[in-house]
Amino acid sequence: MNIGRLTIVIAWLLATGFSTKLAAQHDMRNMAGMKMNRGPAANVRVDVQNDESAHVLTIRVGPWNLPARAGMDVPQAPDLTMTVPFDGWFVAYHPRLTDAAGNTLPGRLLHHVAVYNTARSDFLCPRRPEHIFGAGGEMGEWPVTPGVGYRIHQGDRLLISTMVHNDTAASYPAAYLEIQAEYQSANAGGGELKNVYPTWFDVKHCGPSDYDLDPGRNVTTGAFTLGYSGVLIGVGGHLHDYGQQLKLVDVTRGEPIATLDARLDPRGGILSIPIARFVDRGGFPLHKGDVVQVTATYDNPTGKRLSDAAMGIAVGYFLPSDDREMAGLRRQKSEERSHQ
Repeated sequence: MNIGRLTIVIAWLLATGFSTKLAAQHDMRNMAGMKMNRGPAANVRVDVQNDESAHVLTIRVGPWNLPARAGMDVPQAPDLTMTVPFDGWFVAYHPRLTDAAGNTLPGRLLHHVAVYNTARSDFLCPRRPEHIFGAGGEMGEWPVTPGVGYRIHQGDRLLISTMVHNDTAASYPAAYLEIQAEYQSANAGGGELKNVYPTWFDVKHCGPSDYDLDPGRNVTTGAFTLGYSGVLIGVGGHLHDYGQQLKLVDVTRGEPIATLDARLDPRGGILSIPIARFVDRGGFPLHKGDVVQVTATYDNPTGKRLSDAAMGIAVGYFLPSDDREMAGLRRQKSEERSHQ
């Protein structure tokens, strides 16, 4: 069965590079906070096209006007919502930035996009809606993972939160974010997929994801106690500029899960973060009650404190031992509306 490719980014992924955030907070999962400076980009809209024959849902957000060297001082879009038009599983995400004609633009213009399913709670941070996808300047994708997918239902409302910036010498008067989400329909006769759950191990735990960087070396750690047993299929990550490494450890068993060394440009700009996959070994086992620790390491060479400059998030997909235990994450309609 060709399931396509499961994609996580943090870029934000990713700035979300696996980067992502959501208001007065620079946060991959709680982001109203950096919608700032020149006011809202009132003309930004979300357009959804469903190619049922190809099983591809294309989500297009824009346009933004991004003047040269404007940095973050550009109008940001309000949080947008869309309704899922099918019943089935998301199996891959392919993000890119384009101009009005569809030509690809530099990924670095995207600070992050975060997509949340307001119908479900995040299983590590249950007070939050489920953060199902994030992307940013790194535009990272996951390779093929047969047999699994993210379960979605027709009528589910997705919240889309974005942030853009432009530190380049070129102007982009009409920039769009395009996410092509491959899916398998529940009515397509392709069989049932195993349900995976997006897993965001954030060094700031369930609070705002961004934090300050002091001059020199910065090491920040967060920990989560798991409420379910299962396996981690793989893990990637999200860091910002000057980020060097993400490390994930099962402290309860004293067992390292993954060490992800970032690739940087000569100025310390984040280029990419690797993905560690555990499919060949049947996944990395995690047990209810295990404490999982995530550590982000930065080296800030500027000699000054950088405000809200860092994030550290290891992002993966979790396959539970008993999917029935996850049913409680489905929200009542009244709860769902409160997060839209």
